[in-house]
Amino acid sequence: MAMQYGTLTGVDKQVSRLVQGTIPLSSDREAESMALLDAVYESGGRTFDTAHGYGNGDCERVLGRWYGSRGVRDELVVLGKGAHPYNGRVRVTPEDITSDLHESLERQGTDFFDIYVLHRDNPDVPVGPIVEVLNEHKKAGKIGVFGGSNWAASRIAEANDYAKEHGLEPFRVSSPNFSLAVQIQPPWEGCLSISGEPGKADRDWYAENGIPIFPWSSLAGGFFSGRFRRDNLDTFDEYLDKLCVTSYCSEENFRRLDRVEETAKRYDMSIPQVAMAYVMSQPMEVFALVGCRTGAEFADNAAVLDRRLTEDELAWLDLRSDERPW
Repeated sequence: MAMQYGTLTGVDKQVSRLVQGTIPLSSDREAESMALLDAVYESGGRTFDTAHGYGNGDCERVLGRWYGSRGVRDELVVLGKGAHPYNGRVRVTPEDITSDLHESLERQGTDFFDIYVLHRDNPDVPVGPIVEVLNEHKKAGKIGVFGGSNWAASRIAEANDYAKEHGLEPFRVSSPNFSLAVQIQPPWEGCLSISGEPGKADRDWYAENGIPIFPWSSLAGGFFSGRFRRDNLDTFDEYLDKLCVTSYCSEENFRRLDRVEETAKRYDMSIPQVAMAYVMSQPMEVFALVGCRTGAEFADNAAVLDRRLTEDELAWLDLRSDERPW
């Protein structure tokens, strides 16, 4: 199945519905990293998610070396993130936003981010200076559209009200967590999820206001890889695997996984494909972030981007109904 694309106001390229994250990239595994990016590109992936803090900057450098050596930067939509807290200091300030943006551009050897989002919010500070500085960087040609990651819909609405009152560009995208699995606890401090019943109001707001979302951990940090079972949770010792256990491995989510497996067998799909179809079947404009480790994983997820589940199937998978939809 061919890659699916969408459009964003303010971005003059097609945006891949499946967005490859750059956390798997490493200079220590340069050849492997380049092969992964080549495979994503060959599958039609043209949108990549980066951040100032990933790998202490190494992930950005590897991505920049890849698209620079392949000569494909003009084809890509690169989403950058900044203003992540470091050493316990909250950094959602005009100065930190500016510093992170410039460092990220330099690392990647580019002069422009198609999309730029703030990695965290600080609800204790007013939105005005934040909106102002992002508009300055947009006017200078350093960013295209901008938005927030882990920002509540109410804060984005506040920022956009400010922008409207002052004749400025608003937040046009948001990147919260969203997946079929509901977090037991956030994997990192300051993270925000719109999954499950607690996130319904935010999901409705995004749908009603037509603001696209780029949900991170759309496959619940690997929970829907099929590797995590009720009886093996004490066997994982890698950092991201242990985060998945503490964030997603609840009995409620295992009940969802049971239903995903049943659906996968019925439709001859894989477990991750059913979980991806759930995300893409929402009444929101979705561009799903994934951290695929191989080109095959990326291609498998891309194959179901146009697969839409029925409302009855969605309700059953999400435990909102116990009536099987078939």
